[in-house]
Amino acid sequence: MEDSFLHLVRKRRSVRSYRADPVEKEKIEYILEAARLAPSACNRQPWRFIVVDDESMRGKICRDGLGGIVSNEWARTAPVIIVLSVTYSPLVHTAGKVAKGIDYRLLDAGIAGEHICLAAAEQGLGTCWIGWFNARAIKRIVGMPVGWKVVALITLGYEKGEGNDAHEKKRLRPEDICFFNRF
Repeated sequence: MEDSFLHLVRKRRSVRSYRADPVEKEKIEYILEAARLAPSACNRQPWRFIVVDDESMRGKICRDGLGGIVSNEWARTAPVIIVLSVTYSPLVHTAGKVAKGIDYRLLDAGIAGEHICLAAAEQGLGTCWIGWFNARAIKRIVGMPVGWKVVALITLGYEKGEGNDAHEKKRLRPEDICFFNRF
């Protein structure tokens, strides 16, 4: 019998076609609670989530905040776009970046973002990370405060059509990516 967590991870995939059905507020709150509980460097919890379910604002995001070389035109079908952002903590984020060369806010946001995707899959919803966007336009559209940084957009909604394994991407074998004790 397959472990329920691995089943959930295998179920989650990038969805690029959504039904027009709205996402229930209770499901969005559940998903955000999962993200809120994600671990973060020094428990600073730098993430901030802006849930855009207003059709007009989503249209502006898709028109002004996406596009260019990668159009992401499919994002217009998503009934919800979550703007995944981070704030800044001088002590943790400056010291960590200077001392280790790592922007811990981005790691923290990645963990919280994946909590969003897995919780959504558990709720029967599809998601897709978008990393190609115009951050300045997104910040303007959603009225983001100075000091916040847009990390990613995550589309959210009910998948159009039947989700199936036909879309599953080939994954590297464990022995090609996992090494114990040394390479």
